[in-house]
Amino acid sequence: MTGTANPAPPPHTPTPRPGGRSARVRADVVAATLAEVTEKGYDGLTVEAVAARSGVHKATLYRRWGGVDGLVADALTASADQPWPLPDTGDLQQDLRRITQEVFDVFTDPELGPTPTALISAAQRSDAGAAALHDFFATRHRQVAEVAERAVTRGELPVGTDGAEVVRAATAPLYYRLFVSGEPLDARTAERAADAAALAARAGLFTSVPEAPDHP
Repeated sequence: MTGTANPAPPPHTPTPRPGGRSARVRADVVAATLAEVTEKGYDGLTVEAVAARSGVHKATLYRRWGGVDGLVADALTASADQPWPLPDTGDLQQDLRRITQEVFDVFTDPELGPTPTALISAAQRSDAGAAALHDFFATRHRQVAEVAERAVTRGELPVGTDGAEVVRAATAPLYYRLFVSGEPLDARTAERAADAAALAARAGLFTSVPEAPDHP
């Protein structure tokens, strides 16, 4: 597998063990993985370098993480576990604008942006990473769906609105530019994506519409 210096078992995502030394080891390994992938990218990421930076023996890394792909996957899993304070302005459009603005701010910040950019790019290089990336976004969408659920409660959106779909619609144009087209991303683009998602949600485009019954 590209990015590993020595043959390793098939990559996997480890099951985190709560508390104690194991939690500290995992935190150190995740931090080292993030630092290494930011500096060197997926192709330059090695278990040996993560071991040296984290102070955790490489045999432990192979046993618990299975290799480079498992390290990348677990870094994403750990990131998904981090809380994300949600905006609550009382208006869906403003909430979505704040969400897309935060995505814009993080990924375009010269100090903050390189790490999530490198991690997502690395995750796209392996099955384990891609699965962890899918789970990461699914978790985030479920968390942030609350802003749309509040809007439903306020009567701002139709009952049955899929909050996760609203969030996907707001943020997808940003990730498309960042990781697919390579087009420049600016604050106005982030704001426009939020406004478009809010408009579509209010029009009922993200509701679950039951299928019409068949007639003989």
